[in-house]
Amino acid sequence: MPDRETMPSAAAPEVSARAAALPQDALRIASGYAFSGPALHLGALLWDGQCLPDAQIRVPLAMLNRHGLVAGATGTGKTKTLQLIAEQLSAQGVPVFLADIKGDLSGIAAPGRPDARVEGRAADVQQPWAATGFPAEYFALGGIGRGVPVRATVTGFGPVLLAKVLRLNRTQEQSLALIFHYADSKGLELIDLKDLRAVVTFLTSDEGRPELKTIGGLSAATAGVILRSLTAFEAQGASGFFGEPEFDTAELLRTGEDGRGVVSVLELSAVQDRPQLFSTFLMWLLADLFHDLPELGDVDKPRLVFFLDEAHLLFDDASEAFLESITQTVRLIRSKGVGVFFVTQSPKDVPAEVLAQLGNRVQHALRAFTPDDQKALSATVRTFPKSPYDLEEVLTNLGTGEAVVTVLSERGAPTPVAATRLRAPESLMGPLGQEALERAVGGSALYERYAQAVDRESAYERLERGRGAKGPDEMRDGASRGEERPSAVEQVAGSGVFTSLARSVGTQIGREITRSLFGTARRSGRRRR
Repeated sequence: MPDRETMPSAAAPEVSARAAALPQDALRIASGYAFSGPALHLGALLWDGQCLPDAQIRVPLAMLNRHGLVAGATGTGKTKTLQLIAEQLSAQGVPVFLADIKGDLSGIAAPGRPDARVEGRAADVQQPWAATGFPAEYFALGGIGRGVPVRATVTGFGPVLLAKVLRLNRTQEQSLALIFHYADSKGLELIDLKDLRAVVTFLTSDEGRPELKTIGGLSAATAGVILRSLTAFEAQGASGFFGEPEFDTAELLRTGEDGRGVVSVLELSAVQDRPQLFSTFLMWLLADLFHDLPELGDVDKPRLVFFLDEAHLLFDDASEAFLESITQTVRLIRSKGVGVFFVTQSPKDVPAEVLAQLGNRVQHALRAFTPDDQKALSATVRTFPKSPYDLEEVLTNLGTGEAVVTVLSERGAPTPVAATRLRAPESLMGPLGQEALERAVGGSALYERYAQAVDRESAYERLERGRGAKGPDEMRDGASRGEERPSAVEQVAGSGVFTSLARSVGTQIGREITRSLFGTARRSGRRRR
């Protein structure tokens, strides 16, 4: 069910007769947003203190996979901007992913409530506002909160992302990658955190220490630091985020029966005190999509638009490898039809290499109360194309729900900078009621698939069973009598009672897992839509 205003129109490339009477600079700006193809409506031009509804500010649908930035100080309307864009993408059949930090995006499934402010805003910008709900699916990280649980296996998450969560330094990160490499090659499945802890514990034990020496560059002292970090991480209650069933990111690519894109809302309010964890999990979702989606090239509309909220948390204390992986993911995922919008307070929160790839910008108000604020404001102004606005003045005087916009035109060129009064979302601007949310989650076809955690045999169980072996001869004798067969750990460990078994069959059971960006696992045969 396409949005009634995003369909192409024969008159769309030209400004209206009334718009032609605008001041020359305003007319030049308005002409830059007169696109011929489908476009999302952001709002109306602000010029010389006035809202000019005949000068509509829009963004071409086909350019939404060229990534973007939504920035601005707290309370300036960023969340409502996400909701506005998500609604129109859904109406065009484009699935959307939203990270809901504060819990107030869940209302996107319910029709909005008209009031004087909404009606006034709609009249200001000539918006034919109609209360509308959109198809939504609700998720919760690790099942903490109301939503379908989202989990990752440790193997799928990979060493680079896990090192970010554990706050390891560069040397420790490289050592963790060696441990993953060891487990991968020896067939020790790392499903949950206790699996990884068991492998590291084994490598630092008397039995495993000779095996540790075979892993080049990994010292016992560094392995011990990783083990302590991992144990502390588990003690903080992080175990529930890792395990099976692992979330299949193909679930984010669905459309409803009416053709509208499903808005996937990941509730993070219950884990907002763990910013390193949830921000890194968001990057895992994106990396997993990147690995598995085929190349599409240029598309008429995105396959998915992914809003990455609190983006600055990704880059705080990030290693060079982590930043390189983010940059590469953002650069390459566009050709797979996925658009990524970073949402944060200031453009300076995003590294220059990433910022340079964000073609669409919605900059809400910035404050300049301190010298550091003033410096950030000046730096933000320098990231915009030249314009007739005094942007330092404009950015400090924008009201709530107003922003400075520049996007990519249908030709891929930046549009003129436009101060914009944004439209009002048509869905509920606030949280969905608890009962309605629980009904939506409980009635989801995905709930049965992901609700119940599964703890099958993996590295921990195999290593635990291996500790009972009295020696390789007894193990072989027992196997010949039909007793307990050698477990994977006896087959892979390289020291003590496991040495002979490891040498004989370790290479047969072990199969290296192919890893890509962020060290996340590439798995074949996964269900993809």
